[in-house]
Amino acid sequence: MAVHSNRALLLALLSLLLCSVHGQLSNNFYKKTCPNVQSIVRSVMTQAVAKEPRMGASILRLFFHDCFVQGCDASILLDDTATFTGEKNAGPNANSVRGFEVIDTIKTQVEASCNATVSCADIVALTARDGVNLLGGPTWNVPLGRRDAKTASQSAANANLPGPDSSLANLISVFGSKGFAAREMTALSGAHTIGQTRCQLFRNRIFNEANINSSFATMRQQTCPQTGGDNNVAPIDVQSPTTFDNAYYVNLVNKKGLFHSDQELFNGGSQDKLVQRYSKDANLFAKDFAKAMVKMGNLSPLTGNNGEIRLNCRKVN
Repeated sequence: MAVHSNRALLLALLSLLLCSVHGQLSNNFYKKTCPNVQSIVRSVMTQAVAKEPRMGASILRLFFHDCFVQGCDASILLDDTATFTGEKNAGPNANSVRGFEVIDTIKTQVEASCNATVSCADIVALTARDGVNLLGGPTWNVPLGRRDAKTASQSAANANLPGPDSSLANLISVFGSKGFAAREMTALSGAHTIGQTRCQLFRNRIFNEANINSSFATMRQQTCPQTGGDNNVAPIDVQSPTTFDNAYYVNLVNKKGLFHSDQELFNGGSQDKLVQRYSKDANLFAKDFAKAMVKMGNLSPLTGNNGEIRLNCRKVN
C-alpha cells in the first residue's frame, strides 16, 4: 500500500514538474475566462493589415524580437521611463520595431471584454499568427497562458538578436542557443518573404558583395545610394513583398537575397539543399514555418505566479 501511494505521489510530482517544464501553455487557456480573445485579435489585425499590409510583417518581427530576448513575455512593449530602461531603444529595435499601436488597440478591446485576464504576451503571439495568415501564409494553434514580464533587458536585446550581416555559422549558433535546429532557423528566415527594410541595413550588400544578381543590385541602388538615404525602405522580397509565400527562397536561389544574412542561406553552405526544396515546395515551407513558430512561442514563457497580467502593455501594473 505504501509503495502504491509513494508511486502515486512520485507520478503526481513528475506530472507537476513536466507541466512547469512545458510552461503550462494550452490552446484552450481562455476558453472560459475570455472566449472572445481570438476573434478580437483577428478583427483588429484584419483592419490593420487591410490598411497597411506591411503591418503583418512588422508584428511578426515584433514577436520574434520579443521572444529572442528573455522569452515571449512582452518585455519589448515596455516604454522607457525616468527609472526604467526597456528594449525599444536597443540597436536592433530603435526606429525599426513597429506595431505597438495595434497591440494597444487590441489590448483595449480585450480589457473591455474580459478585464485583467489576457496577457500582452499572448496577444503578441496571436497577432503574429494572424498577420502571417492574413497575408496568405499558414495558420496554427497558438498555445496560450503566458504572463507578462515586469522587467526588460536592453543589453540582452543588443546581444541576442542576429543582425543583417550575420554569417551562416552565426545564424546557426544564435538560433541553436535558443534550441532551434538549422532547418528551423532556415524556415523561420522565410519570415523575410514579407516586409520592408532600411537602406542602411543592405547598402553594403548591394554595392560590395559578389554573390548578388547584378540587375537586382542596380535596381536597389536607385533608391539606396552609397551615401545618404539611410532610411529609404525597400521590400525584402522583390517578387511579392506583401504575400506570405516561398518567393523568398526563389530569390535566394537567384542571388536576390537583400540582406547578407539572407543570402548566406544559399551560398555553398549546409542550407543550400533545403533552400532549393523550399523554393520548389511552398507547402513544405509553410508547414515547417508554422511548427517553428509554435516552438518560438514556447521560448521561456512566464506562467503560474510569475510575471503579471499587464493592464496597459506599455507599463508594469
